[in-house]
Amino acid sequence: MRQYLAGKIRNIAVAGHGSAGKTSLVEALLFKANASERLGKVTDGNTVSDFDPEEIKRKVSISSSVIPFNWGSAKLNLIDTPGLFDFAAGMEEGIMAAESVLITVSGRSGVSVGTEKAYKAAVKSGKARMFFVSKLDREHADFYKVLEGMKASFGPSICPIVVPYMVDSQVESYINLIDMKAYQYDENGNAKEVAMPDYGHRIDGLIEAVGEAVAETDEALFEKFFSGEKFTRDEMIKGIHDGVKAGTITPVFCGSAVTLAGVDMLLDAMVDLLPSAWESLKLNATDADGNVIEVECDDEPPMSALVFKTIADPFIGKLSFVKVITGQLSGDIVPVNSRTGQPDKFGKVVIVTGKKQGDTSYITAGDIGAVTKLSDTRTGDTLCDPKRILTYESPVFPKPTYTMAIKPKNKGDEGKIAGSIQRLMEEDPTIGYEQNPETKQQLLSGLGEQHLDVILSKLKSKFGVEVTMEKPRVAYREAIRKKVKVEGKHKKQTGGHGQYGHIVVEMEPWEGSELKFEENVFGGSVPKNYFPAIEKGFQDCVQKGVLAGYPLVGLKVTLLDGSYHPVDSSEMAFKMAAALAYRAGIPQASPVILEPIGNLKVLIPDSNTGDIMGDVNKRRGRVLGMNPEEDGMQLIEAEVPMSEMQDFTTVIRSITQGRGSFELTFDHYEQLPPALEAGVIEEAKALGE
Repeated sequence: MRQYLAGKIRNIAVAGHGSAGKTSLVEALLFKANASERLGKVTDGNTVSDFDPEEIKRKVSISSSVIPFNWGSAKLNLIDTPGLFDFAAGMEEGIMAAESVLITVSGRSGVSVGTEKAYKAAVKSGKARMFFVSKLDREHADFYKVLEGMKASFGPSICPIVVPYMVDSQVESYINLIDMKAYQYDENGNAKEVAMPDYGHRIDGLIEAVGEAVAETDEALFEKFFSGEKFTRDEMIKGIHDGVKAGTITPVFCGSAVTLAGVDMLLDAMVDLLPSAWESLKLNATDADGNVIEVECDDEPPMSALVFKTIADPFIGKLSFVKVITGQLSGDIVPVNSRTGQPDKFGKVVIVTGKKQGDTSYITAGDIGAVTKLSDTRTGDTLCDPKRILTYESPVFPKPTYTMAIKPKNKGDEGKIAGSIQRLMEEDPTIGYEQNPETKQQLLSGLGEQHLDVILSKLKSKFGVEVTMEKPRVAYREAIRKKVKVEGKHKKQTGGHGQYGHIVVEMEPWEGSELKFEENVFGGSVPKNYFPAIEKGFQDCVQKGVLAGYPLVGLKVTLLDGSYHPVDSSEMAFKMAAALAYRAGIPQASPVILEPIGNLKVLIPDSNTGDIMGDVNKRRGRVLGMNPEEDGMQLIEAEVPMSEMQDFTTVIRSITQGRGSFELTFDHYEQLPPALEAGVIEEAKALGE
C-alpha cells in the first residue's frame, strides 16, 4: 500500500451496539472498495476483521482490528471495535486512534445502549461523528422511526444525508440529499440512477433541515440560505464537512451491508465529509519540563507516536499498534519510551490488515501501523525521538469489576498461569489478576462473565493452561468485644533442663487493627529480656482466630505478672505461655467474626434509582447518599458487605441494560451479623479439612 500524507488519511473507528452490524459493514466497505476479493460473513467466520479464533467461534468481535484500504485518492483506516460491554477495551482503543467515529445502528432495533455509549465516548473524546442505519433489507426495518429515535437521543445535530424511499415497507430507492438524486441497487450492489420519487412534504422537510445545518457553518452560507438561493454541491459538502469537524452536524446514512445498498455513498461521504488526520489530529502532551502542550499532526520530525493497542502472542510475538502524530516512524530510529525513559528497539514496521501483515519502510504522521518486538512498551505509552521527549495522555480503560478465583487443572501449572495472564494483560488493560496472600487463591478479574470465559479459553488455546473457576473466598477477620484477665503457664520437665514460662495478661479490644502489646509488670516477676518473646508469641497467635481461623485484629495485650525459673525459663517457654494464655482467654472475651465492608459508588440512569437502591438493601448495604450527575444520571454511594457483591456486575447490567457502572473499594471491617456466623464457621471448617 502506497504512502499518503495526513491530509488524505481518514482514521475512523466503527462502533455501536452489539449485533448492530459493525463487522458486516466493514466487510461491505472493503469489498466495495475492491480491497477484499469476497464479501465475508460473520456467520461463516470468514470476515477480515474478526479473525481471532475466539471471534470466529463466538461470532462476535472481542477486540479491535485495523483495516486500511484506499478509496479514490484517500486512505481509510477503519478500526472495527466490539459492541459487547464485556469487551469495552476495544472501543476505547479504536476511539483513541481515530479522528472520527462511524456509529452503526440497526434499522430494526434502533438506538440501543451501545449506540448511546459510542456516541458519548466520541463526544467526550472530541471526535467527529457519523451514523449508518444498517439492515434496511430486513423485514420490519424502519429508517424513519430510527431517525426520530436518534433525534430524541442525540439532539439537533442529527442530519440525514441519504434516506430511503419506501414502497409497501420495502426500500424502493435511496435518495442522496446532497446530490438530489435517487439510486436503485441490483443484486450485486451496483447503483443505477432513477427518477426522483415524489415523496412530498417529508423530502422537503429533510432538504430544508440539511440546508439549515449547512447555513449554520458559515456566515456567507447563512446569508445565501436566507436570501432563498440554493447551495451548490461543493458548498453543501464543504458546509457539512465543516459542521462535522466542529461537532455541530452528525450526518446519517443508510443501507445494507448484505446487499451493499448505500455502501458506495457512505464511502464517498467518509472521504468528503469526515475530517482528515491533518485537520483534526491534536493531542495534549507533557514535555520533558512537565509542561502540558498541544501537539498537532505534522510530518516534520522529530517523531512521536502513541501506542493504542497491543497483541502479545506466544507464536507471532509482540505487536504494538501505533498512531504516528509527528514525523515518521521508521527503522532508522530507536525510539524512547517516555514512560520508562529508556530506548526500546523494535523489529520491523508493518501495515496490518486484520491478521495479515505487510512490510513498509515507514509510517507517516497521521497514519496507523504497527511495529514488532517492542519489549517494554505497553498500550497507552508514547514512543518519541530522543531529541524531543513527549508523553501523550493515556486512555482511561474501564476497571475490572467481576472477579473469580481460578486454579489449574494440572498440578504444577500455578506458575504458568501467572505468566500467561500477564501476557494477556498486555493485550487487554481491563484484565485484573492477583494472588491473594490470605485466601491463597489466584483471582482473575474482568468486565463480566463472557470476558472471563474468553480469557480462560485463550489461556488454553494460546498457552496450554487449563483452569477451573470458583467463587472467591472472603477474607474475614475475628475480634473480641470484652476485657479478660488470664494466665498462661508452660511447665515441662524432661530430665535435663526443663521448660518454664508463666505470665498473667489482660486482653481487651482496641481501635487499631494491629496487635498492641504493653507491659505493666512490677518487681521483676518476668525479666524484661523475655518481653519480646511474649509479644512474638501473641503475634504468632493472632494470625489465627479461635472461631473460624481468620486473623484476629484489634487486640491489646497487657502483661501484668508472671514468674520464671532461673534455669528452665527460655524465650521459647514464654512464647508457649503466650499461646496458652491466648487460647484460654480469647474464647472468654466474646469473640466475633468481622466481614469486609466496601465503599460502593454506582452511576445509573435516574429511572433505575429505586431498583438499584432496593438491590443494595437486599445485599445488607447502607445507602449513604445520592447526587445527580450529567445526562440524567444519579450517583449512589453506599457501604456494602464485600461478600454480597459477587454478582453485582451482572445484576446492574441487567437492571440498567448496560447503562450503569460502579466502583467498589474496600473500606473497613464490621461485625458479621450473628445469624450468619455459623455458616462462615462451617465453611471455614470445610476448607480446612
